[in-house]
Amino acid sequence: MLVELRITGLGVIDEVEVMFGPGLTAVTGETGAGKTMLMGAVDLLLGGRTDPSIVRTGAAEAVVEGRFVDGDQEVVLRRVVPADGRSRSYVDGRLETATSLAEHGRRLLDLHGQHAHQRLLATAAQRDALDRFGAVDTAPLADAVRELATVDAELAAMGGDERARAREIDLLRFQVSELEAACLTDEDEDDRLAEEEALLGDAVAHREAAQVALDLLDGDGPTSDALTAALAGLTGRPPFGSHAERLVGLIAELGDLAGELRGVAERLEEDPDRLAAVSERRRLLAELRRKYGEHLASVMAYHAEAAGRLAGLEDHEAIATALDARRTVAEASRVVAAAALREARRRAAPVLATRIQEHLRVLAMATATVEVTVDGEAGSDVVLCLSPNSGTPMLPVARVASGGELARTMLAVGLVLTAAPPVQVFDEVDAGVGGAAAHRIGEALAALARDRQVLVVTHLAQVAAYADHQLVVVKVDDGRSTVATVSTLDADGRVVELSRMLSGSPDSDTARGHAEELLQAARGHVS
Repeated sequence: MLVELRITGLGVIDEVEVMFGPGLTAVTGETGAGKTMLMGAVDLLLGGRTDPSIVRTGAAEAVVEGRFVDGDQEVVLRRVVPADGRSRSYVDGRLETATSLAEHGRRLLDLHGQHAHQRLLATAAQRDALDRFGAVDTAPLADAVRELATVDAELAAMGGDERARAREIDLLRFQVSELEAACLTDEDEDDRLAEEEALLGDAVAHREAAQVALDLLDGDGPTSDALTAALAGLTGRPPFGSHAERLVGLIAELGDLAGELRGVAERLEEDPDRLAAVSERRRLLAELRRKYGEHLASVMAYHAEAAGRLAGLEDHEAIATALDARRTVAEASRVVAAAALREARRRAAPVLATRIQEHLRVLAMATATVEVTVDGEAGSDVVLCLSPNSGTPMLPVARVASGGELARTMLAVGLVLTAAPPVQVFDEVDAGVGGAAAHRIGEALAALARDRQVLVVTHLAQVAAYADHQLVVVKVDDGRSTVATVSTLDADGRVVELSRMLSGSPDSDTARGHAEELLQAARGHVS
């Protein structure tokens, strides 16, 4: 529900803040009082086109803010039109594009009248309206279309055209063959080979270094002789008992160390063939890393990926045959679903047209005829057509209807459909109407307002009498500037305003009596 509308610097409106209630609200006032500006403000919240000329003289910018409440949810839409520069749009305080503002606005509100953006003038909206009315199931077609898209994506991912696929197969075969020949099984192989290469490359020097150490450390060496002499000098002397024990350990450790050195030295042999093989293997691994990955682990991963891709391409014919069969089934399902959807829409279309036409009969369009055309493979081209008068051609409603006729047609559609934005705004709905037809329009608006909020700009007392709330727009000219104000009328104020609308003389007792009768009759009808 629209609960609050705040407007500043817009045309004849300096600053107004309007609170709205549930049900039907009528907006009335003298011709030229500024009601159009009020509707223009609503249009701005729906992303309508802006023009700096709408900014009030002397104001830096025009600002429109609307606060909508639905249960615990609250949305604030804001549009700023500067006197110089581009307009700005906000949703809940966040800067948005005008398109985004319009998307939020259309979920909350429909504006029916002479404005070009009405939601139900779009073919897609008319198709959705027909589907809602006829409870048309569009899921089977949507499922078939999704399946087709999935199959086509899988076919496209199989390697493109035949030549491109052949080139990719040749490349992958070479790469996989090269990687298979390398027999990579250990991602740490290069580190191990580096250690072995260092060992083999300097084997002679390693043995010579070991022999120098052995000459000093083994049993006949000077180091061993010195330790043995030191132990002999300390043995049996109590102050050095612990030191003697440590020397015993050193001599034993020295023997073990000399033995290990001798074993390593004996195993070190020059092997030019092995060294060459290790060096060649390391060069191969480096080349593979250059081509396929920074580390051997990534090279091995690429090998697995390439092998899988190659297998898929080599099995292309079998896979493609299976996908083609699957696509044939999906296409057949799509055709069947499209035909069923077209038939369902064609069955619902004349019923919807009849229902809309019935409502137009009581909305001062007694000779209007309505047709809902359904064309296209799935009946996707849905167009609401109208002949407003006898002898006029049947044309799409957006092309044939005047502002008032369009508003009444949209009112009729709203009465037929239950799913629509929660706020409905009608401008010019009573254009060219009077007498009993005006009462019918008031009754129709009141009926529509039973389960949603409805705002109507009207010049007819018969229509305004059916409202739950009434706002009056008054323009004041003090000779220097003109300002429009918006006020909420109480019960007495409504009688005065309806009297003015009926006779132009709000002080006329006759007009007041007639106004009171209108209000009483409307209350009796609504109740």
